[in-house]
Amino acid sequence: MNGYAVVDVEATGRSPWRHRVVEVAVVQLDAGLRAEREFSTLVDPVGPVGPTHVHRIAQEDVVGAPRFRQIAPQLLELLAGRVLVGHHVTCDRAFLEREFARIGVVLPPVPLLCTMRTARRLLPEAGGFGLAACVEAAGLGWFPAHTALGDARATVELLRHCRRTGAVEELPPQAPVVPWPRLAPARSAREHGGVPLLRRLAPLGPWPAGVEGPRALIGAAGYE
Repeated sequence: MNGYAVVDVEATGRSPWRHRVVEVAVVQLDAGLRAEREFSTLVDPVGPVGPTHVHRIAQEDVVGAPRFRQIAPQLLELLAGRVLVGHHVTCDRAFLEREFARIGVVLPPVPLLCTMRTARRLLPEAGGFGLAACVEAAGLGWFPAHTALGDARATVELLRHCRRTGAVEELPPQAPVVPWPRLAPARSAREHGGVPLLRRLAPLGPWPAGVEGPRALIGAAGYE
């Protein structure tokens, strides 16, 4: 394994079978939990965006955002050969799995690491085991909740906290190699030289009530 891929998705509802991804973020970490690169974008769900009061994504925010098929090759590259990490990671995995299935790609089984499960053992004093409660109990400060990149970055910090306390072991030195699918860029990406991504910028502090996150159109690579 090459390290970790910390993921978070925002979706149009709770069901991976009936609802769609509307924002996705991946933070790649090496085996020592050092950041390698970030990826995030809003995604056009080809329909209603769902609970705006939760994820603060309005319908007009996804105008010009790529569809999942357009970003799928980049996501496969980011996830390949890595432990998949998330807060309630089985949920993020399920949404990604269904989105890939809709375009005919089978997402292989990979090792999963759930910071929610780890936090249940490490932070029994937390008022709950949602990401915000765990981050607060760990004393990690504020973050822009329910933004894919904000949640992914907070999950990274929670993972590092768990590693410092010994609750998360190092990656195994010899992990089994999982055959990984490859996907050619969508025709629109080939014709236009790449996929322009639409990213919500995640501020360092909390968002005041009623304030929406800014958006930024970023280049075809989509990485930091």
